[in-house]
Amino acid sequence: MVDFPELHEEILSWVRKEFAEILQDSEQAIYVYICDRHKLCNKRFSSLLGYSSPEEWAMKEEAVSDVKEEEQPVLISAYRNAMEKKISSSINISWKNKKNGNFIKTNVLLVPLSYKGELFAIHFIKTI
Repeated sequence: MVDFPELHEEILSWVRKEFAEILQDSEQAIYVYICDRHKLCNKRFSSLLGYSSPEEWAMKEEAVSDVKEEEQPVLISAYRNAMEKKISSSINISWKNKKNGNFIKTNVLLVPLSYKGELFAIHFIKTI
């Protein structure tokens, strides 16, 4: 996705405000992806992957780098379908915990959203 810094920062601010209760109180790990530079997650997601904070995870270069290499195309394809066909996906993805190197098997519900005509995705992650 092309990076539009001002609009993408506006979307992140809007998501933080409008989804604050869900991000803070959900029992599921959650992340929101706009582009590699503009993303956010809740504490459950960053902890699941061994990051010290949601901010640490958001600073990483590539969002898919924590996904098991052979499963990265599955997540990328689901995201592409969300953006191009406006459809949600339920996919099984293994994430690597950066602290211990273990893989965590999960089901990811990827849902497309729109803000001022700009599409992005929210991901709900459940361990399986």
